[in-house]
Amino acid sequence: MDIDRSDDQELFVQTSERFMESTWPLTTVRDHLDQHGDAGADYWRKAAELGWFALLVSEEDGGGSVSDDGVYDAALLAYTRGQYLQPGPFVGTNVMAATLSASGSDAQRTEVLPALIAGEAAATWAAVGSPADQDPTAGVRYRPDGNGYRLSGSKVLVQDADRADWLLVTATGDDGPAQFLVARGSSGLVVTPRDGLDVTRRFCDVVFDDLAVPTSATVGHPGADTAADVERQLQLASVLTVAESVGAMRHDVELATQYAKDRVAFGRPIGSFQAVKHLLADTSLLVELSTGLVDAAARAVGNGDPAAGQITSMAKAYVGDAGIDLVQNCFQVFGGIGYTWEHDQHLYLRRLTTDAALYGDPAWHRERLCQLAGL
Repeated sequence: MDIDRSDDQELFVQTSERFMESTWPLTTVRDHLDQHGDAGADYWRKAAELGWFALLVSEEDGGGSVSDDGVYDAALLAYTRGQYLQPGPFVGTNVMAATLSASGSDAQRTEVLPALIAGEAAATWAAVGSPADQDPTAGVRYRPDGNGYRLSGSKVLVQDADRADWLLVTATGDDGPAQFLVARGSSGLVVTPRDGLDVTRRFCDVVFDDLAVPTSATVGHPGADTAADVERQLQLASVLTVAESVGAMRHDVELATQYAKDRVAFGRPIGSFQAVKHLLADTSLLVELSTGLVDAAARAVGNGDPAAGQITSMAKAYVGDAGIDLVQNCFQVFGGIGYTWEHDQHLYLRRLTTDAALYGDPAWHRERLCQLAGL
């Protein structure tokens, strides 16, 4: 996204981009495909030094944004991360940091939140119950048990659940939705890494086998307050995910456009043929429309717009479909070479297709739009 960047935002993005280019460029992404994006603790700490995990945290809790709109700052960063196919649970860590800052207990804000901001710990959001029911509260139920709660059920598509230090678990029960802070390695927590389409990241299935948590693990208050937190989290996760998608989309189109200029067939660059010109023009339009939607969604969430939920679902639904259409169009430009393992094209196909399914796929968000509109 490059709309209305201030000088401070431009410096922040450029500094982060130099860090990505020097630390985890596409060549390194390729070298570590067998590790599914495990960049290591050093990468995470250095990213934190740039302020990656403080943008959505209040200044009172040790955070701070580049501008007056931390959500837009985070979206700008996510856009750049998408270009370089960066690893790690960036979305989950920022979602948890924002929630702990807004609704966490004093102990959570003083013991867990500083570690997230400093990059000494990473977090992920266990949100999706199953492909059939993508509501964040689905999949896991809680029940009171003495001085705490018991969690039972499962979540899917939980990024880096086998590596993150903390899981933010959204569940449902008799008192309404509730959220819990669960440490990796807790007794009753079963994490199973899954092979997936996106080889640059790792996703896991997580089973909660009657897992016991103390009352102190509760984030916020079960019921209406938690429902508001979950809605905010879904908006944040959707905005940051589609921002990463748009960054990947723009870079893929740039690769295809450059290839159309360089590849010669029948004595002329293939980009000079009308069919290729039209295809690239249509594909570029997908990028620009997606960029505008993500920009609007980030602004709406950052400003607390009452329509933010609808705008973010519009963006998630449109960008999810547009990203897949775009990458398939780019395959038409690259031809056979785009289908080889050695070419970067398939990495963008994998990333964009997976992004479309995270935190609600396009069909789920279109249904959510109807519900929000009262249809």
